[in-house]
Amino acid sequence: MAGNRLIKVDNLYKEFPIHKGFLDQLVIEKGRFVRKHESVKALSGVKLEVLKGESLCVVGESGCGKSTLARVVMGLIRPTQGEVLYQDQRIDNMGFNELLPYRKKMQMIFQNPYASLNPRMTVRQTLEEPISFHNPRLSEAEVNERVVGVTESVGVDPAWSDRYPHEFSGGQRQRISIARALAVDPEFIVADEPISALDVSIQAQVLNLLMNAREQRALTYLFITHDLAVVEHFGSRVAVMYLGTLCELAPTKKLFATPRHPYTQALLSAIPKLNQSSSDYIKLKGEVPTPVNLPSGCVFHGRCVHANERCKQEIPELKTYNDISVACHAVEEKRI
Repeated sequence: MAGNRLIKVDNLYKEFPIHKGFLDQLVIEKGRFVRKHESVKALSGVKLEVLKGESLCVVGESGCGKSTLARVVMGLIRPTQGEVLYQDQRIDNMGFNELLPYRKKMQMIFQNPYASLNPRMTVRQTLEEPISFHNPRLSEAEVNERVVGVTESVGVDPAWSDRYPHEFSGGQRQRISIARALAVDPEFIVADEPISALDVSIQAQVLNLLMNAREQRALTYLFITHDLAVVEHFGSRVAVMYLGTLCELAPTKKLFATPRHPYTQALLSAIPKLNQSSSDYIKLKGEVPTPVNLPSGCVFHGRCVHANERCKQEIPELKTYNDISVACHAVEEKRI
C-alpha cells in the first residue's frame, strides 16, 4: 500500500485559540485573576492515507473538522501537531519556497464559487496567472493555448475569457474554478464541498465534470462533502469524521452495505428510502459536545447506546478489520 500512497496524514491535531491576547485570557475566579488557555479542538489525532487515483470522500456533520483537514493537507494552515506527507516527503513544515514544487502538484477547489474568484480579474487573467507562475518559460502563445484548452475541457466557451466572474452563473463560476485547478496539470485535488452552493440541477453536471477529469488526467481527489448521495456516486473510499476524530474508513460499497461504527450507522439511517419505516431511523441521544471542552475517552460516547465505562475513559484507536478501519471499543470487543 505504501507504494500506491500519495498522501499520508499522521496523528494530526489542530487547535484554534479562542483568546488571542494576554488580557483576553484573564478571568476572575474566587476574587483572583486566572489565565485560561482555551482553544477549539478542530482535529484530534487524525490518521489516514490517500491512494493514487482514488476519490477519498470525507463526510460528517458541520463542525466535525472536514474543511480544517482539507486546509491542513493543502498547507493553508499549519497543524498544531502531527505530519502531512506527499509521496513520503513531509510537507507540513516546509517554507514558502520549498513548497512551490508541491503547489503545482496539489490544487484546491473551494466551496463558494462567488467568493473564490477575484472579481477584478477576467477569466483569462484568472487562468493565465497560475500557468505563467508555475511555468515561467512558456511563451504568451503557449500560455494562451493552455487557457483555451482548459476552458474547453470544463465546458466554458473560450470566447468568454475576457468576461468577469459577475457575468457568469454559479455553475459556470465553479467550472472556472475547476479550470483554474486543472490549469497547472496537478496530480492531487482537494475539493471542499464544491457543489453544495449550486442548484441541484447543476450539481450533477459539475460532479460528472470532476469524474471525467479524474479519468482523463489520472487525478487523485480528497473530496469533502456532507451529501451521502454524492459520496455513494463519486467516492472510492469514505472517511467518516465526528468532532475532529476519524470514526471509520472503508470502501464506499462496504461502508454503505455494512457500516460498523455506531455514528456511521446513524448517518446512513438518515438517508430517506421509499420502503423505510420510521423505526429504521437511529435517533442519537443528547447534543454534539463543544469542541472547546472535548469529552473524555471516545468523543461519541455521550450519544452512543453501546457506550460502557471503557468508552468514557479510553480513547479508541483506529483498528483495521480486513479493509475496513474503525475506531470503536464496542466493535473491538465484538459487542456490535
